[in-house]
Amino acid sequence: MAGSIYKINKGINQSIEFRGLKAQYIWYLGGGMVALLVLFAILYFIGIPSLICVGVVVVSGAGMIMQIYSMSSKYGEHGLMKKMAARRVPRAIRCRSRRVFLK
Repeated sequence: MAGSIYKINKGINQSIEFRGLKAQYIWYLGGGMVALLVLFAILYFIGIPSLICVGVVVVSGAGMIMQIYSMSSKYGEHGLMKKMAARRVPRAIRCRSRRVFLK
């Protein structure tokens, strides 16, 4: 067993990254693409010409991609979750009764 070669996993505990998108932003992009596909189908079934449908989907898709990439670079891996969690923290805790402390 002296000549055994073991592979070293150097990417353990690192977040997933795909073309610059980090962690949960990959899921946001996937969900946005599915939403754009549904939008195209709805517009096409309504009877709007297909070139207009494609134009609407391309423009809104480009905006969505730019927004997701900007959030990924601005907030990073956990920053957006921290920002959403910070909104739920109260600024002050008010206790107008002593009953809580007397029990």
